[in-house]
Amino acid sequence: MTDKRIVMTTAGSVDEARRIAETLVDRKLAACVNIVPKIVSIYRWKGKVEEAEEWLLWIKTSTPFEKVRDAILEMHSYELPECLSISIEDGSPEYLKWLEDSGRTDAQNDPDSVKT
Repeated sequence: MTDKRIVMTTAGSVDEARRIAETLVDRKLAACVNIVPKIVSIYRWKGKVEEAEEWLLWIKTSTPFEKVRDAILEMHSYELPECLSISIEDGSPEYLKWLEDSGRTDAQNDPDSVKT
């Protein structure tokens, strides 16, 4: 078991999906976000069966789930966005290290930096 996870959410447009993905990576809350285009979601909402075309985001991160979730909720247009965390049990050591290092600040990546 690792402290790495995949966080899943959906977006109602490619523009919203890209904005969420870019912001999460820019803020170092995610190492990588895959955007899967034009999925069809069928769900029950407020007593009715609905259908929508959405974009699925696979957010790969070692950041605590709560921080990623809060950032998604801050940016999302949906009243109740999907936000699920799936633990990564194992993976290639090099990829898992990259995933962890990608979420670190520049100071955390610099072995010569002094903590104050």
